[in-house]
Amino acid sequence: HHTHSARDGKNLSILDLIWGLKAGYNLSTPLATFLAVGGFILLRRIRNVSLFEIGKHGAIEHNASLVHEDTPSGQKYAPISIHQSLVEELIRDAKTGNEKDEGPEAGESRILMDASDVARARVRREKSSPKLDGVHAEIARGEMGIILGVWEVQAGDNVGVPVEWIREWIGYERFPKAWKATHTQGLLDVVKRAKAIRKAMDEQRQAETTVNTKL
Repeated sequence: HHTHSARDGKNLSILDLIWGLKAGYNLSTPLATFLAVGGFILLRRIRNVSLFEIGKHGAIEHNASLVHEDTPSGQKYAPISIHQSLVEELIRDAKTGNEKDEGPEAGESRILMDASDVARARVRREKSSPKLDGVHAEIARGEMGIILGVWEVQAGDNVGVPVEWIREWIGYERFPKAWKATHTQGLLDVVKRAKAIRKAMDEQRQAETTVNTKL
């Protein structure tokens, strides 16, 4: 049953989703359960779901996505095609921080994306989209908090996710070939990372406001 549902993405139960998240991303049972149950609640479903339904606009899916365009007015489902120019902007966000050895000239294998880089990308995308409500703003931070936790590595003094892994996952929708599961990703760690992203977003917005008032 598991292999069937995992293969075609249809008729997924809460248990299928929990199993898939644990197997794919090495999430802890509490984190996988929280995401699966939360997803069903947001989709207002009791019966099984398909992966296609997860793209239903305004449930789990939200505007100001990092690599998808906003859902056009009146449409029920979000655009599924990945916008490569948005992928490039996201990669650029990772190169514009003040982390050591991570300027635009550095090779992508050496550039790591951290919470401040994700915050920069979220602030940029939320500026050009309709305002997100609190729940969807939290989902947007949480989904990147999971990725930062699952794929975090250290290179020199910098800690984060190699941007080439981000490009592979978010630009081509596949797991990074070089990634090996080294730890189980837990719920509390994701909460902590989502808070760090939020704090960095607040600071960046504050800094922008200060600059604009001075002009």
